[in-house]
Amino acid sequence: MAGKFVISKDKKGEFRFVLKAGNGEIIAMSEGYASKDGAKNGIESVRKNAADATVVDES
Repeated sequence: MAGKFVISKDKKGEFRFVLKAGNGEIIAMSEGYASKDGAKNGIESVRKNAADATVVDES
């Protein structure tokens, strides 16, 4: 099963999204957004930028 983005509204009224792996495990979590459209834009940004993102190990 493919991963999926899930948008929800938190107790403070902010919209957040999580990225869930095919097994349902949360693998990424967003900041809070004032609107659902803001959260959707955040998802599109992750989709656009994550494919070519580099990995930096700062440990």
